[in-house]
Amino acid sequence: VFQIDTLAGEFPAQTNYLYTTYHGHHHDVTPLGKAGVIVLGSGTYRIGSSVEFDWATVFTAQALHKFSKKSIIINCNPETVSTDYDISDRLYFEELTLERVQDIYDFEHPEGIIISVGGQTPNNLALPLSQNHYKLFGTKAIHIDIAEDRNKFSALLDSLQIDQPAWIESHSLNEAKTFANTVGYPVLIRPSYVLSGSAMNVCFTKSDLTKYLQVATIINHDHPATISKFQEHTKEIELDGVASRGRIIVSAISEHIEHAGVHSGDASIIYPAQKIYLRTEQHIHDIAHKLVAALHITGPFNIQFLAKDNQVSVIELNCRASRTLPFISKATGINLATLITEVYCNHPKPIPLTYPKYVAVKVPQFSFSRITGADPALRVEMASTGEAACFGDTVESAFLKAELSVGAIYPQKGIFISLGGDEHKVRFLDSIFYLKQLGLPLYATEKTCLFLKRSGVTAKKLYKIHEGKSPNVLTAFQSGKIDLAINIVDPYVQRDIDDDYVIRRAAIDHNIYLLTNRRKASVFIKALSDYQFKDLDTQPWSHYVPD
Repeated sequence: VFQIDTLAGEFPAQTNYLYTTYHGHHHDVTPLGKAGVIVLGSGTYRIGSSVEFDWATVFTAQALHKFSKKSIIINCNPETVSTDYDISDRLYFEELTLERVQDIYDFEHPEGIIISVGGQTPNNLALPLSQNHYKLFGTKAIHIDIAEDRNKFSALLDSLQIDQPAWIESHSLNEAKTFANTVGYPVLIRPSYVLSGSAMNVCFTKSDLTKYLQVATIINHDHPATISKFQEHTKEIELDGVASRGRIIVSAISEHIEHAGVHSGDASIIYPAQKIYLRTEQHIHDIAHKLVAALHITGPFNIQFLAKDNQVSVIELNCRASRTLPFISKATGINLATLITEVYCNHPKPIPLTYPKYVAVKVPQFSFSRITGADPALRVEMASTGEAACFGDTVESAFLKAELSVGAIYPQKGIFISLGGDEHKVRFLDSIFYLKQLGLPLYATEKTCLFLKRSGVTAKKLYKIHEGKSPNVLTAFQSGKIDLAINIVDPYVQRDIDDDYVIRRAAIDHNIYLLTNRRKASVFIKALSDYQFKDLDTQPWSHYVPD
């Protein structure tokens, strides 16, 4: 174990910035022994694993001091706070692999390892570390594996009589096609043990199934893909919490603005949940208590649900910190990362949460403008590269503040609208009234233009780009007449001439704020009609969440 020389050899390095090497004959430091606790970070930053896990890692490490323990962070991204050498008692700037974690553990002889705050990367090490007899704090590796393995988790749900979408584990293409024909398209392909929804896809046809199933099995050889019935027009709800010995200490329910079909990392999330039935909320709590008890969870957990007409089913459960953990911590005023450490070192009493008078909304931020040719449509595989959250007295005010903070603007020039298919048009009817209130020029493609006219709204018709006529969508974007584009189509439908992709891409390339999800667009339009910029007050965090 060597110290990284931060002083260019001019003076002896005294930092806790460490690395391991096979090319050495001594150690620069001595082991901490049982006074130390290893905390695994998130590893390299990428879509699906970023600052939210760094936040959890830092607060967990710092909270160890309350219990007279020294923190040993293992992480390997120079842009993270957790890789600042003064954040932890000892920092190993190393890769998060089984071999390296074993090496450091064998040298330090710590009390144990915390794997639950760094996201999916350290979570994947739970089983091999446990099998090699390394002590893990919190939920046992065998129970983590049950939650992660689709087959085992499904069996657990069945044994507890908890609903789940119909599914199979695919062993052949014919088996997959038979299942899809039985439950009806669309179906969702979902590999096990993956990050950010990699290789997840929604299939509407047999050809989709053939293509995407091949991709899923290439992504993950060790754990085969599962295929489940995809629920359309269904609300997605999350429950984040911390448990101790199978008993929930604290939990909070949040809801997605977007319906199922958008990855949770790309969804706009509201706390507290605003539009779920009391019966649905109670059902969610009952399911959470059953699962936490069955898996003997100690530490953080996140459960994702589908809800429609008071029918609740479980998508997945993660026995680790989630992307929403920092958001829920800020929104409730309870630092869940600190609480995780208290659970590992003590056994605190349950913390009741009261329904707040304020609303907090977390929204994603995307980097489509920096990725040439990327399609800025939201799907089941995660695409966002950042997020922001804001408070407000209503959903609309909190959502609008959050959207403005990630690049949205108040439209001043004109709004372009393209609604693909009759269903999207009908479901968009409620938003037309608010669009009209904005008093801005509206532009639309032919069928959308006719739909708006029948609804009492006048819009200027723009030709589609492939039609080669003028004025078309592209020339309107180029002229600077439009500063908000709404393009709502089914993102999984393949088209021979995909004008919608060209429209979306052109909006991004011309720095026009783009909305591609109907429910998100509806909330944004209503927020614009309810609040002028001057109406959006700015208050400190303590105004909403007092100490």
